[in-house]
Amino acid sequence: MYDYDLLVVGSANADLVIGVDRRPGPGETVLGSDLAVHPGGKGANQAVAAARLGARTALLARVGDDAHGRLLLDSQRAAGVDTVGVLTGGAPTGVALITVDPSGDNSIVVSPGANARLAPEDVRAAKVLLSSARVVSAQLEIPLDTVAEVVRSLADGSRFVLNPSPPAPLPAEVLAACDPLVVNEHEARVILGGSAGDAPEEWADGLLALGPRSVVVTLGAEGALVADGESAVRVPSVQVAAVDTTGAGDAFTAALAWRLGLGDDLPTAAAFAVRVGAAAVTREGAQASFPTLEETQAL
Repeated sequence: MYDYDLLVVGSANADLVIGVDRRPGPGETVLGSDLAVHPGGKGANQAVAAARLGARTALLARVGDDAHGRLLLDSQRAAGVDTVGVLTGGAPTGVALITVDPSGDNSIVVSPGANARLAPEDVRAAKVLLSSARVVSAQLEIPLDTVAEVVRSLADGSRFVLNPSPPAPLPAEVLAACDPLVVNEHEARVILGGSAGDAPEEWADGLLALGPRSVVVTLGAEGALVADGESAVRVPSVQVAAVDTTGAGDAFTAALAWRLGLGDDLPTAAAFAVRVGAAAVTREGAQASFPTLEETQAL
């Protein structure tokens, strides 16, 4: 019996968001909106998104002993996430600087702060937490060595989901554990390099050749493609008016991981996840935009 449907091991950031008419080019200054501060970070986002859908969720992360850290802890608890695994101190809380243009597209620069101090020994110390989770999800806004330790610490029978963002070369032991590896076009192209090809099916084939058990390629408004080496299936999205795409990929991955843990096959879980991601882009912010199960079903 698992205590948690999903354990997220990853980053927790304060998102500092400014709206702009257009994003600046090199050496250019543009005026933007008033600064808005939101709880974010890919790990914290995934945890909140899953909990808001109804998943029993825990977060293993590190924040600073500062106002941003308290903001993040408060947001996790308000969503119903178990924060027993959130460590405090070692560095200031991570910060993401985000600009959002009128189309909803965003550009992000991350200062990792305490996220960079989430270490392999923190994972080993959380052995009981990892053994209590049906699915474990991670990203790459924490050290890769820490992600590798998560893979080594997985309980028998638990499933590992990885969104390699920001993308980086992945060791074979991490790739072999991914079920699935969840990437967007940019992440797929970085990981595959010159061999990427032009179509999502080609990206999926190339990624599967590197060793993951399954692959999901997110395609924004076009939905997603799922592949497991035997078949590749396109999953269409719901058409919505995008307001802000910040956090939509995190909402998708959290929903996907939760539904896989409940026993959905990969196409079915992805079909649910694209609806969650679509709902998320209709509102501003990251965590504030994540839908409940009822809101997702009504979309």
